[in-house]
Amino acid sequence: MGTINQIKHIEKEQIPFLHFPHQEVLNNKREKRDRYRKLRRALTLGNLEHLKVKIVFADDEGAKEVETTVWGITEKSVILKQSTVIPLERVISIVN
Repeated sequence: MGTINQIKHIEKEQIPFLHFPHQEVLNNKREKRDRYRKLRRALTLGNLEHLKVKIVFADDEGAKEVETTVWGITEKSVILKQSTVIPLERVISIVN
């Protein structure tokens, strides 16, 4: 992935118009495990405290960042408000 300066901030309403490749963005099991753990924490923070997190993810054009509340997590997706979905395999990091 690119450097932090190359991450484009977007609004969650733009996500449905993005195209997501099917390749995994993380390289090893530990990174994937950490991603899932951080998403679970973000889900808890969102449901209990209504706190937003920053999610860095990659579409077919590069890295993007969105500040939002996580409403759900499945084996394949991160669900945001208004049924907006980011494929789990495209999430690079989560900052609480």
